[in-house]
Amino acid sequence: MRRSLIYGSAIALFAFVADQATKAAVVANDMVIGAGFPIFNGFNLIHIRNDGVAFGALGGAPWWSLVVLALGVCGWLTILLVRTDRTDEALAYGAIIGGALGNVIDRVRLRAVTDFLDFYIGEAHWPAFNFADVFVVSGAAIIILLSVLDERRKQKT
Repeated sequence: MRRSLIYGSAIALFAFVADQATKAAVVANDMVIGAGFPIFNGFNLIHIRNDGVAFGALGGAPWWSLVVLALGVCGWLTILLVRTDRTDEALAYGAIIGGALGNVIDRVRLRAVTDFLDFYIGEAHWPAFNFADVFVVSGAAIIILLSVLDERRKQKT
């Protein structure tokens, strides 16, 4: 088995486990949905259920439709993961896959995703999110960055 596939699979597993463990900690500590716990100025832990996707978009869509969409994306990214020889790409694909599967499990179990990270400045709050979201966004950012860097290398030659 190629190193890139091993690393990508390992980060997918890590992202999935980290996401599910942190969500379980929120639920196990009996945080009431909607209640917040201040950690420091600019950051709260809060327990929210989001039935949409990023920033609540598609809220109210049937839960199963978002599961089907996420599984389709995971399938496509798994093909890319298996095909790549680049470890950096494999890590990015794995991060997205693991994060997306973490949110899929929530949608199947709870019909919504558990969000709990609440950052704010003054009265302006960023929409709450979870570690699955962190892994998905980080993986996507890495893929975009790699694409830009690859394009710059091509233009120099």
